Amino acid sequence: MTALARVQCTALDCPDPMRLARFYAELLGGEINRPTPLWTTDDDWTTLHTESGTVLAFQRAPGHRPPRWPDPEHPQQSHLDLGVHDLEAAHRQVLDAGGTLLDTTHGDGPHGFRVYADPAGHPFCLVREQPGDQRAYEQSTA
Repeated sequence: MTALARVQCTALDCPDPMRLARFYAELLGGEINRPTPLWTTDDDWTTLHTESGTVLAFQRAPGHRPPRWPDPEHPQQSHLDLGVHDLEAAHRQVLDAGGTLLDTTHGDGPHGFRVYADPAGHPFCLVREQPGDQRAYEQSTA
């Protein structure tokens, strides 16, 4: 099947785009506001071209109401799963960068995960990766 479109980026609403871009740059590496003809960056739209090739965008949203984990009154609408080899080291780096731990009940097992919130309140997971997981991912997306 021929694709109708391609994903340019994943955009997250937030009160402070540059702050959130810096937070995710700490976790994922990459370049903030790399010049591209796809969009113009400014105080209301900041991008992060990650080292893995994913582009995250952060859009200013006045009156932003973050989701709460877990709370059906303010549910998450999407979240990022970030694969890591060393869950403990990544945990410390997330907290040092300004993230908040929300849930540790799924941290056991070879693909265990922990739930965090970024500085704007978006939930995301650190998921433990095993040797060979990257190759399996690449084969599944080829």
